[in-house]
Amino acid sequence: MPEIQKHIPVMIKEVIQALDLKDGGVYLDATFGFGGYSRAILEAEKCKVIAVDRDPNVCSRAEEIKAQYQDRFDFKQGRFSNIDDLVSEPFDGVVFDIGVSSMQLDEAERGFSFSKEGKLDMRMSCEGKSAYDIINTYTADDIADILYQFGEENKSRQIARKIVEKRSEKPIETTTELADIVRSVVYKKFGDTDPATKTFQAIRIAVNDELFELEEGLKAAARILKEGGRLVVVDFHSLEDRIVKTFFKQNSIKKEHVSRYKAVTKNTDNKLFSYVSKAILPSADEIKLNPRARSAKLRFAVKNKGEKND
Repeated sequence: MPEIQKHIPVMIKEVIQALDLKDGGVYLDATFGFGGYSRAILEAEKCKVIAVDRDPNVCSRAEEIKAQYQDRFDFKQGRFSNIDDLVSEPFDGVVFDIGVSSMQLDEAERGFSFSKEGKLDMRMSCEGKSAYDIINTYTADDIADILYQFGEENKSRQIARKIVEKRSEKPIETTTELADIVRSVVYKKFGDTDPATKTFQAIRIAVNDELFELEEGLKAAARILKEGGRLVVVDFHSLEDRIVKTFFKQNSIKKEHVSRYKAVTKNTDNKLFSYVSKAILPSADEIKLNPRARSAKLRFAVKNKGEKND
């Protein structure tokens, strides 16, 4: 099973605990990828899992899991922002693992990684505009805006100008070409991550409209949860985490500290969530085993049953 071991699901113990699995429950893995969460859920309890992913390349992996677990597993290809159209039954729990999967990063031809040479692509769905289109057709101002907004890159203007300068000589076609252009503008200091990291993150988010997808996916997941159901999200950078934290905060019942002598009547029915967790971080042991986990945060919420958030 060496291939499976390469794709280690992040914070799997914490995800299983947060989902509060039960025998006979129905759970949605909204970001199937290599199927790590789906398999772990199916192994933990005698329940059913429906998985969703927009990437057509995961279908063969889904077929393997289907063959093993049969009617306890089903797979739907599509965007998780369209969950309402893909599934009809209510769920006891929904889990998201946000961002690019390790499987996508490992495949050089997908163009997600600056450490592997491949065509500039980055399309999770393998259709629509690609990273090549953005890098070679967008204006310098538009590229700079993407790098700053989605990558929080302080040298976005300089990088964008250098991209436009280089593409005037020839199209920028590969991941390594783009990475080298970024490195010619942003110099690596000792201990820092690769200078191309923020640019690749930003372009990938723009190609896949990831932040909009996350916002819509959270709303859709909340709609299909049963009362008392759990919504669990693992994210990997501040832009994603801000969206998740804000969504949970805006839709949860606030704690109130009032005088014990004052009677309080409070309507909890108009809030989606009765409980929202604080951010849960991976253990030091997991980070050693799986470096991808180092920036992960897990948050979960419980759909309102008229309870107070205590």
